[in-house]
Amino acid sequence: METELKLSLDAAEVPRLLSHPLLRQPVDTLRLFNTYFDTPELDLKARRMAVRERLAGEQWLLTVKTAGHSENGLSRRQEWEGQTTPGALQFDELIDDAALATDLMTLRPALQPLFATDFERQRWVLEHEGAHIEVALDRGLIHVPGNALSEPIVELELELLSGHEAALTALAAALRHTPQGTIALTPSDTSKAQRGMALWAQSR
Repeated sequence: METELKLSLDAAEVPRLLSHPLLRQPVDTLRLFNTYFDTPELDLKARRMAVRERLAGEQWLLTVKTAGHSENGLSRRQEWEGQTTPGALQFDELIDDAALATDLMTLRPALQPLFATDFERQRWVLEHEGAHIEVALDRGLIHVPGNALSEPIVELELELLSGHEAALTALAAALRHTPQGTIALTPSDTSKAQRGMALWAQSR
């Protein structure tokens, strides 16, 4: 179960965010290339699910996210992620929900790549108010391959690793106040997958 707070910000305010004492040194910086899949009939969209392949460094990962609940940027949803071979989409080896795995394996022959996200992720793991939280700053693009349409990605994701979810909003409040002044970190209920699907729809 993934519990995450998504916050959008203006690209011009990124240097101010990075000046925050809590973010002095990222744990790592990684380039992430992601391809999202659906059927021609958009079966996954209808179920509010997302399937993606991700190249993280030299590692390929397959991710499945189910429909969840998102309010004021705070989302809760089931997620499975594991190593994969590009194009394999071996859901039966990834998902421990037998019914869902069977359903996705049935859809697998019809799945095709629709859109992609390419971004750099700076990542920290912080302890705040008794909780462990992964902080990820993502900057890059959402785009439809073979089409000129694209949108920028500039967002901060706070993922709860352990502890109470109230610590997510407390950390967000703390990060808004930097030595260089207050910055706008706006809760967002729209995922990268949802934004990419909307962009793909524009390209039709």
